[in-house]
Amino acid sequence: MSRNFKIGVFITLAVLSTTFTFYFWQIFKTPNLQHEKQESFALLIPEGATYQSVLDTLKKHDVINDQISFMFLAKLLNYPERVREGRYVIKPNSSNFQVLKKLREGDQDAVRLTFNNIRLKEELIERIGPRFEFGEQKFREALSSPDLVQKYGFDTTTIVSMFLPNTYDIYWNVGTEKFLDRMHDEYKKFWTDERLAKAKAINLTPVEVATLASIVEEEQARKKDERPKVAGMYINRLQAGMPLQADPTVKFALGDFAIKRILTAQLMVPSPYNTYRNTGLPPGPIRLADQVSLDAVLNYEKHNYTYMCARADLSGYHAFADNYADHLANARLYQAELNRRNIMK
Repeated sequence: MSRNFKIGVFITLAVLSTTFTFYFWQIFKTPNLQHEKQESFALLIPEGATYQSVLDTLKKHDVINDQISFMFLAKLLNYPERVREGRYVIKPNSSNFQVLKKLREGDQDAVRLTFNNIRLKEELIERIGPRFEFGEQKFREALSSPDLVQKYGFDTTTIVSMFLPNTYDIYWNVGTEKFLDRMHDEYKKFWTDERLAKAKAINLTPVEVATLASIVEEEQARKKDERPKVAGMYINRLQAGMPLQADPTVKFALGDFAIKRILTAQLMVPSPYNTYRNTGLPPGPIRLADQVSLDAVLNYEKHNYTYMCARADLSGYHAFADNYADHLANARLYQAELNRRNIMK
């Protein structure tokens, strides 16, 4: 074998080796998913999904730039036999290896769940259900199951008080009951021994605190600093055996939250939530009370007021009174201002 032939073989092998090395480097390291895009893509892999269904989803949403290199490395890493359900965020310009390693190891990205400003149980279901694999219908069935909600100490009406508005990181493929377990854990964290003692001191259960807090929050959503004062007024009414006469409960009973001016006829709506017709607290919360409102009830302002109405300056604050005559005077000023501004409903 001649010297030149040996040199030629060596050069050929070196070129092939370099070529294959470069090719494998490209397969592993070159950006190939969400190529040159600005946003991440959340890949949802449901239980029972196959490798082909994962590929189909990636193709459908134009996530993969070079499908052949992705499929080649997937086979090399045995991913087709190791598909794991979950939610996986694929960042812009990710490499094949980055994504396949994440998928193969089941390295999920949690859903960042935030919920607030919710009045009805159905709103809660519609806000949360679609964010997770269990879906809206299964979540609705869970919250409507007397046996299941009883496990957490609630009924199908009061179960909403277990959900504390906040931001939570939860895996997409969490089961319905495990999700409820998580919400109950957060609920128990809030209801410390100190808070339970404060609730007991005013002769209210945690659910009743949540119900009153929901009314307080509806009355004073914008001015958080006034919530303890509003709570004190309602507690005075409860302790005196007076009806709460809270306008937000009438709006809830009517199912119309846009009303600005409650009319006399509307005060007569037949509903257990109408606190003009019924004494005591309604059957459950009229919204998901936030932690500020819950603490406003537990740490209510002690005073002698038993009446309040919106201030005539429409500032968002209330005018308080400890007798009916002063309350009527405050109310007349407020009604006059509504008339002046032609606010009829």
